Amino acid sequence: MNKILLLALFVFVCFKLSGQGCCSGGSGSPIAGGASQGVLQDRQMEISGNYQHIETYRFFSGDKDTAALFDSFKSNYLYLKVAYGITKDLTMSVESGYFINKTQIGLQKIDTIKSGGIGDLILFPRYDIFNRTTETRRTEITFGLGFKIPLGKYDDSTVVYTAPITHKQTFTTSPPSVQSTTGSHDFIFYGFVFRGYPLKNFRIFANALYIRKGYNPLGEKFGDYASIGLYAGTTLFKKLGLTLQVKGEWVDKMKAVPKLDLLAYYNVDVNLTGSKKIFIVPQISFTQQNITVFALTEIPVYQYVNHAQVGSQFQGTVGVSYRFYTAKSKIKKTAGEDVYQCEMKCSGGESDKPGKCKVCGMDLIKQ
Repeated sequence: MNKILLLALFVFVCFKLSGQGCCSGGSGSPIAGGASQGVLQDRQMEISGNYQHIETYRFFSGDKDTAALFDSFKSNYLYLKVAYGITKDLTMSVESGYFINKTQIGLQKIDTIKSGGIGDLILFPRYDIFNRTTETRRTEITFGLGFKIPLGKYDDSTVVYTAPITHKQTFTTSPPSVQSTTGSHDFIFYGFVFRGYPLKNFRIFANALYIRKGYNPLGEKFGDYASIGLYAGTTLFKKLGLTLQVKGEWVDKMKAVPKLDLLAYYNVDVNLTGSKKIFIVPQISFTQQNITVFALTEIPVYQYVNHAQVGSQFQGTVGVSYRFYTAKSKIKKTAGEDVYQCEMKCSGGESDKPGKCKVCGMDLIKQ
């Protein structure tokens, strides 16, 4: 797999504001942008982290602008991922994150609701079922099956009344939009197809993601999430990666266990949940040896929500990724022989002769 490409796209475990609408917020994809990823090399490790900021002031009814239901929503999120190539075909990653803050600002400013804390833990194995490389092209197909475990709060509460004499406080459960997790255990189904043309320094690829949501202890089931992403990318000056993505996503309506009225108990109207959206996602990365820094933003070009909900407006992410091998080269040296490896450590692998990588076109350098 082309490492420049992948490192530019590693943005994970992010709570999407577009997930469940104005009153409930909710979780869309736990992988921000439905980030494309294949597998690491055998015994290769990756440690990556990023910072994500979400902010919106827009509200929709269907696909039309509508009156504001509150002033705005903002969140700031930190993410960490550790992945390891168990074999050349199987990679396992462990991912989690922390919300610095999730804030729903009310129209009067005094009814602002704010929270933060640790989010979810995601266990995400991926397996390369097809991988073929020739002088002119590279094709790869990867499947993944992940599991999301909630670690943070899903039932945090907010003070809604303070008695003037006794100062006794009355609490109510905060809207899901400001909870650090949905509280449910979810399954993640993932597919990835890559086609690279190393001689032309060009690549195209696609991914599909489906998240089957479970019920949380409150009896809530956030809507299942599905997305499809189409990408095209290139590398300039051997270090600068440019990628453009078109992404479509669908979020189903929330549900509740039988006989539970979410509106009465938690002030959540399930009719005001669910959406369909299309985004353009430009991405840029810069790689120096094993370290890559990257940035991307999601630009909404079409939004349709059920009834009146908060919409998507701005989402930006910056991060850094570091990859290294945990074991020495498998190539056995003999007297006078050297080991050469792709400058970007992509899956062109190792050789006992200098030359060009068949995958990304970078130089094979002596180790």
